Amino acid sequence: MDLRFGDGGATDDERDAVDTLLGPPRSSWEGAADRPDADLRWARGGHRARERRDLLLEGLHAINDRVGWISEGALGYLCRRLTVPPAEAYGVATFYAMFSVRPRPATVLHVCTDLACAAADRAGLCDGITSRLGPDSGVVVERGPCLGLCERAPAVLAVRAGDPVRTAVSAPADAGSAVLAATAPDPAPEEPPAVDAVPQAGDPSLILLRRVGAVDPESLDDYRAHGGYTALRRAFALGPAGVVREVTESGLLGRGGAAFPTGRKWQITASQAARPHYLVCNADESEPGTFKDRVLMEGDPYALVEAMTVAAYATGAHRGYLYLRGEYPRALRRMRHAVDRARARGLLGDDVMGQGYAFDIEIRRGAGAYVCGEETALFNSIEGYRGEPRSKPPFPVEKGLFGSPTVENNVETLVNVLPILTMGAAAYAAIGTAGSTGPKLFCVSGSVERPGVYELPFGATLGGLLALAGVRPGLRAVLLGGAAGGFVRPDERDIPLTFEGTRAAGATLGSGVVMAFDDSVPMPRLLLRIAEFFREESCGQCVPCRVGTVRQEEALHRIVERTGAGAADDVALLREVGRAMRDASICGLGQTAWNAVESAIDRLGVYE
Repeated sequence: MDLRFGDGGATDDERDAVDTLLGPPRSSWEGAADRPDADLRWARGGHRARERRDLLLEGLHAINDRVGWISEGALGYLCRRLTVPPAEAYGVATFYAMFSVRPRPATVLHVCTDLACAAADRAGLCDGITSRLGPDSGVVVERGPCLGLCERAPAVLAVRAGDPVRTAVSAPADAGSAVLAATAPDPAPEEPPAVDAVPQAGDPSLILLRRVGAVDPESLDDYRAHGGYTALRRAFALGPAGVVREVTESGLLGRGGAAFPTGRKWQITASQAARPHYLVCNADESEPGTFKDRVLMEGDPYALVEAMTVAAYATGAHRGYLYLRGEYPRALRRMRHAVDRARARGLLGDDVMGQGYAFDIEIRRGAGAYVCGEETALFNSIEGYRGEPRSKPPFPVEKGLFGSPTVENNVETLVNVLPILTMGAAAYAAIGTAGSTGPKLFCVSGSVERPGVYELPFGATLGGLLALAGVRPGLRAVLLGGAAGGFVRPDERDIPLTFEGTRAAGATLGSGVVMAFDDSVPMPRLLLRIAEFFREESCGQCVPCRVGTVRQEEALHRIVERTGAGAADDVALLREVGRAMRDASICGLGQTAWNAVESAIDRLGVYE
């Protein structure tokens, strides 16, 4: 690809895709490549580059959605429109797994090969699809990481260029239904409703999931009839400081895995003198086995819009960004509709609910990069750069998105704010335990009869949750926290599902993944898949992670069928590499890449 400035012959379709997003081109940009100072200007940056670069990722999506890949001409035209150096834009386009800078068929079938799907794929789904399609089908099959559809494992996602509707194949997917979704989308089975992923639906004790299946997710009136916007009205009555106080007194800890006190984060951001402040909702849940945020956005989208508005009001933000996983097409449609309807009804915009407070939300799509779940990598992605983590300090509450004080929370954390305000901090804190307050969502999948999202108060036991989900006979291991978490034994079912309880047991709660594996699942190959996942998803910025994830995978390849003395040297190497990654990696990806393998060796006795 020629990385000099120019459009390289963008087609009318490609230009239209960019212009639909950005509006008609300014005549002043025409001929920019012929200016003698052009190269120097791109090297130095410039006002327009700083002002517009944050639309780069959306521009790449617009092209990829329209024609199925990003050509040299299309990339050049987008760079001219945004005044972004082409070499930098190429670096961004090639960072994300969902984009291609080489020609490919208009339809792509993404086949999940991650943990839950790998364990459920007894018939070789990917090979079956390939044999049915044939070489001239106009469909490309891509094996990839978790699609966030674990309750339907094995899962497939069909993406069709020129058609904004993406079809998540009904599950468990088989070769026939996957091919039908790719080649004849109209008669293909419809995607199951979000409520199908909530086995407890209709339980009156539910707090976070109570509206999923009970309200029309498209209807703002239905949401308000079921208590919607009560929390925001109370927030305006309390004032920003009062909201922060309620959240602090509730004991709410972040639900993304780090368990940082939410009220403290909000208070620090609100106290920053620098302006503007930003709110970022991290909806890029890419941890294998995690799908709770998807279910909330699909089944109760207005709750997230309201929760983001409350959080922004409390922290002095007037602009919010919802960074939504690229593999979640239905969640994207639901959230776009909810934001548009809220804006039309005066619940977003220059004067929210007539209170003189201005706040609006922009939705940005990820494009297949697990590392963008790390908050600073997410900021870089929104700003139009490669999604590589930043060194800390400074921390986001001081210098985050666009260099300004920023609050970043995930979907589940924000949605918890609504019951805190409606029931009061004391009543909320009475749920759960002293160290882990409130309700918690758990994503249960694998060898269970009723996979899905479960809501339980903190303090419930692992065994109690598995009983609800109907664990199958022959349980071999349970993975807590996803690929970045750790395994526990079947006899450890009395572990309390709290942040402090799992830590005391030498495990981790993480974002709430609970994945069961029976004795039909070969553990060495499962560990190898985890290692492959981290090697594929490493951004490569720091040496410990870039090299360590490769060495970990190589060692596991060598010992996948060996145990005892034959595996001893490689097990020792794994421990050495794992410690180096944990101690020296820049971000959580490298720091946790060894966790699951370590726990399988130490707790389950794999390779003994």
